[in-house]
Amino acid sequence: MEQIKTVFLLTFLTVIFVFIGYSFGGSSGMLIAFLLAGGMNFYAYYYSDQQVLKHYDATPLEDSRHPVYKITQRLTQKAGLPMPKVYLIPDHTPNAFATGRNHEHAAVAVTMGLYEMLNEKELEGVIAHELSHIKHYDILVGTIAAVFAGAIAMIANMMQFGAMFGSNNRQGSNPIMMIAMAILLPLAASIIQMTVSRSREYMADEGAARMTGNPAGLQSALRKLENYARNGHQIHNATEQTAHMFIINPFSGLKSTLGGLFRTHPTTEDRIARLEELKNELK
Repeated sequence: MEQIKTVFLLTFLTVIFVFIGYSFGGSSGMLIAFLLAGGMNFYAYYYSDQQVLKHYDATPLEDSRHPVYKITQRLTQKAGLPMPKVYLIPDHTPNAFATGRNHEHAAVAVTMGLYEMLNEKELEGVIAHELSHIKHYDILVGTIAAVFAGAIAMIANMMQFGAMFGSNNRQGSNPIMMIAMAILLPLAASIIQMTVSRSREYMADEGAARMTGNPAGLQSALRKLENYARNGHQIHNATEQTAHMFIINPFSGLKSTLGGLFRTHPTTEDRIARLEELKNELK
């Protein structure tokens, strides 16, 4: 299923690039756009994880005595996974995400704030959640979706600019169509992020609860992270394009007039309630 989602995202990205190329440069523009899309697909598959880690200034954690490393190593062995690379993000807002293209090329990144705020059981729950993402092979889809959303935002800006300043000099260009696409493309990106993120958060929560045998640890961690985010604290350099990758949406504190329509995560209350249902089952 995840392989199908990956192929869909890469194919759709190619179609969007080709369409834009044709709109701006006809057949020649379409060919150039196709080549660019091919290069971007290759980059997204092999290097999108490093791009996201670099964006958040994540640094490798190689000290095997560090609590984050020790917890990750212990849970990895329990889950039967290869040891992922562990990264620390120099930010005091608590949050975490996993990235990579497969089990052998995976990474878990946690902020300093997560390590500072949570106790061992809570930290264990969060790391188990990220390892569950890795185990279920959904980290590649999430990471590619982040790059994909960024590319769509860039294309939308180009189309807005072209509609306002360049359309009069191009025969056959349609400024109304370009403006419409500039509005619809980011909407499509939000829908894709929502689709690949909501269900996988529930799955990762359940996987973490079963991995640790202690849903309460993750429940407590989710409450703390949600409360912190709702108080207006936000990760430095956080972007809407990568928000779906985090265990808690870093923009939870921002109110939306559309409510939860394009929410990338289930509500924390729903997640905690589902974990509560697992407690009896795991006793």
